[in-house]
Amino acid sequence: MRDRIAALRNIPPVLKLVWAAAPGLAAAGIALRIAGALAPVGVLWVSKLIIDAVVNTVRTHGPAPQSLWHLVAMEFALAGAGLVIGRAVDYCDGRLAEQFTRETSLRILSHAARLDLESFEDPVFYDKLERARVQAIDRIGMLNAMGRLLQEAVTLGSLAAPVIAFSPWLFAGLVACVLPAFLGESHFAFRGYSLAFSVTPARRELDYLRTLGTSRESAKEVKIFGLAGRIESRYAELSDSVIAKTRRLALERLGWGAALALLGSLGYYAAYAFLVYRAVGGALTIGSLVFLAGALAGSSGRIQSIFSTFSGIADQALFLTDLRQFFAMQPRIGSRPGAIPAPRPIRDGFEFRRVSFRYPGTRRLVLDNLNFRIAPGERVALVGENGQGKTTFVKLMARLYDPSAGAIYLDGVDLRDYRLEDLHREIGIIFQDFMRYDQTARENIAAGRIERIGDDGALHEAARKSRADGVIERLPFGLEQMLGRRFEGGVDLSGGEWQKFALARAYVRGAQALILDEPTAALDAEAEYEVFRRFADLTEGRMAILISHRFSTVRMCNRIVVLEGGVIREQGTHQQLIERGGRYARLFELQAANYR
Repeated sequence: MRDRIAALRNIPPVLKLVWAAAPGLAAAGIALRIAGALAPVGVLWVSKLIIDAVVNTVRTHGPAPQSLWHLVAMEFALAGAGLVIGRAVDYCDGRLAEQFTRETSLRILSHAARLDLESFEDPVFYDKLERARVQAIDRIGMLNAMGRLLQEAVTLGSLAAPVIAFSPWLFAGLVACVLPAFLGESHFAFRGYSLAFSVTPARRELDYLRTLGTSRESAKEVKIFGLAGRIESRYAELSDSVIAKTRRLALERLGWGAALALLGSLGYYAAYAFLVYRAVGGALTIGSLVFLAGALAGSSGRIQSIFSTFSGIADQALFLTDLRQFFAMQPRIGSRPGAIPAPRPIRDGFEFRRVSFRYPGTRRLVLDNLNFRIAPGERVALVGENGQGKTTFVKLMARLYDPSAGAIYLDGVDLRDYRLEDLHREIGIIFQDFMRYDQTARENIAAGRIERIGDDGALHEAARKSRADGVIERLPFGLEQMLGRRFEGGVDLSGGEWQKFALARAYVRGAQALILDEPTAALDAEAEYEVFRRFADLTEGRMAILISHRFSTVRMCNRIVVLEGGVIREQGTHQQLIERGGRYARLFELQAANYR
């Protein structure tokens, strides 16, 4: 219960989001709900007047007074107004839900973009992000519930007033009988939240299994390796486990909920019997009996609805904890106050001084006391076996991570003293696991520098340098062709063709430092030869770092650096390293032997 009460702190930030999303719609919804909340008591009061007038007319055997028909018309008008207001509220709620989803989703996208790369490599963060993403949509029901709570509260106040005026104890007894049902609902709702929290990893795995069993990317291996049965059995096992847990909770909730609901109903009928008793004794007119009985029934229903709605809001607020915590996360890597712009042009280059690095949550040093320098215009190849720190090296150079010890300098200034966004603009990286954007060819290239998306000349020039121009010429709509199979009309590409677009992104960026992580892994031999034949020309005037396992492609670099165990084992030109007969020479000889 303490957790649920504490979770109510999550509601004000959400209300701020709602108001920011659509202040006009929010204000209109509040006004309409208040007006709609007063309609039931108005209808009841007019009904009382009509019944009393009818009873009086029958008793006196006189003609029906003209005012009676005015009352009938008034009741119709009030009922009609209630119906129209209800439709208007639904309209405002629907529009507000759309705007809230839009506002929250945009904020999640914006905030996620600010977070460190470290966050995205943490499975716990992904669970939190998934819950936050879902809450941007699933918490729409909570917004409607808060609106209903306001409306029900105003209606209850107007209906409870005559009941309390007649007998405060009658109303107090009504509340006392409904309270156990509220507490029961609260208990099971909290257990429901706990269950939903605990099965988030299982649901994420279920989503992955659905994708694995139905996606185009995995279809070939699923068929060849006969994985369908394994995927289906794992999905059945996980889903059965989740369903069994939810079924047990639902059955308990059904039994206790029904018993406690009967208790609330008993309280209402006891109060109703008391009213009938007083009417038989002549203390109430027929109209007053109908009015008070209606007010009593309405109050009972509203009390239960308010308790239930409030309980639901409190439970929904628990789910909002993840959304609030997600927005509370702050990146550790960012621009310091007073940060300076990155140098253009770069004069002295990058320098690693006694740099060590370990990934968060691990003890192993990926880089250990590393010293390294690269000058402007220099082309350096990083080679070594997998897991030796090559990709980590370039992540640090681009300040996607900060060193665990030591520092990296650019033109003699610590990278942490530069504006982060400005530094990133001067570095172009294409990772081995580059993105394949299911967007147009134009957008795939312009992703390297999005402000150039309308510059056809720059895009075509980048495509020419990466040899993606030949692919574009074959596309039916050229730069406007949708790539990938996710959307209608999309054209799929081979791995090598996708890689050419990735290279084009690096070239269109126009950055002073170019980092290519296995840039030709998916290219055929001829395309790879052509890319590296022009590599020197394409990197003229820039510093370039090339990571490659193909030693035939690193020979054109000014310097080859061999990384092993997080340290530089040797460096030099291809010829120098071969003559030295060290680690590089042995690896080169092993690879060359495959072609003899």
